[in-house]
Amino acid sequence: MVHNTEIRNFVQDNGALFWWVKSEDKSNLSLEAIVEAVLNYGDKRTIKKLFDLVGIRQVADIFHRQTAGRRSNYNRRTQHFFEIYFKRHAH
Repeated sequence: MVHNTEIRNFVQDNGALFWWVKSEDKSNLSLEAIVEAVLNYGDKRTIKKLFDLVGIRQVADIFHRQTAGRRSNYNRRTQHFFEIYFKRHAH
């Protein structure tokens, strides 16, 4: 569950990215769920804002944990893109 006010506001401002969550439950999303939704469905502006709020290294760490197993909820092309992106930008 995310407690940071800026991140909660970010989720509310970009509610369409969290289409599967009721409006009243969006403040209860985990940071992992936020990262997954933004990387999968966000545009350049929302992804940059996520990096600004959370930090690119923390986003990369979460992404790598989420994709380390046999199954991933990321679109295959999205996963490939961010594997390359984080290798270059999140050392």
